[in-house]
Amino acid sequence: MRKPRRWLPPKLVSRQPAKEGAIAKSTLLVDGKEIAISNPGKVLFPDDGITKGDLVDYYHRIADRMLPLVRDRPLHMNRYPDGIGGIAIQQKRVPDSFPAWIERVTVDLHKGGTITHAVIDNTATLVYLANYNMVTAHVWLSRIQAPEQPDLVIFDLDPSGDDFGLVRRTALSLKVMLEELQLIPFVKTTGSRGLHVVVPVVVDPTFETAHLFADHVAQRLAAGDPEHLTTEFIKQKREGRLFIDVNRNAYAQTVVAPYAVRARRGAPVAVPIGWSDVESDALRPDGITIGNVWSWMQQHDDPWKVMERSRRPLPQLDESAQPDRSGRRRGVPRKARAQKAE
Repeated sequence: MRKPRRWLPPKLVSRQPAKEGAIAKSTLLVDGKEIAISNPGKVLFPDDGITKGDLVDYYHRIADRMLPLVRDRPLHMNRYPDGIGGIAIQQKRVPDSFPAWIERVTVDLHKGGTITHAVIDNTATLVYLANYNMVTAHVWLSRIQAPEQPDLVIFDLDPSGDDFGLVRRTALSLKVMLEELQLIPFVKTTGSRGLHVVVPVVVDPTFETAHLFADHVAQRLAAGDPEHLTTEFIKQKREGRLFIDVNRNAYAQTVVAPYAVRARRGAPVAVPIGWSDVESDALRPDGITIGNVWSWMQQHDDPWKVMERSRRPLPQLDESAQPDRSGRRRGVPRKARAQKAE
């Protein structure tokens, strides 16, 4: 295990001297909120010596880039109180202990009852959650203003092996297909093994409509290269092929948030990238980390800064669509009418 780095907290208000047997704390002033950072020297990534203080510092610094992409989206927290080698806590429900200034939203469970999620709407919330040992943030594909209607469609390109070249080529082919449908796709690394192709859409379709559309596109893409691509959900049936996963396009499903840290060695980050980056053989899905993301950002313009004004209507499926063997209709999407960017 590497020796932990010394943490220098930003905007330090006070450092409380640790009594014997007590946890050292620092207090940060963020968005006018005083946030106590408990045990900032606790190692969360043992192979890298990355501490909770490092995680807090990262989320504090990345907030300006991250917040526009997660604001108003219900949050799923991936927490590691004992570090990434310990127990992972998948937490959706916001605890009563959270301060009142953290935004909340109560949504329907669709199976009876409701659940209240936290929402990341400011830097203070990001810092608080990092101190709460949230390593990775996952967010909904819809916003709290219209939770039943997605404004993003996601294609998760999940390889069976280590052939990242296949992932890159598939992403570029998918880009062409989506652009032919008058959509504007974006892409990000996952911090794991694959890529996410993300399509911003006008808030209008239901999740069922969005999933049916994404499923049709994935089926078309896989049919063009059945030797290497599949939409088969059962892992044993993929036979080493890349899985084009569209199953996140459903109500209450989540996707790893842009700029979220992954609970993996090296602390890789899920980073929005440009399509020219996908063309590079040097790109790796986990190559950007909390250690080098700053140099990456200095060398690259924000590739997602135009996402909000890039929303387009989701193409409708042709009425003549025929059901497949499962009974679902797999239609041909009609090209959406081009909409001038604002």
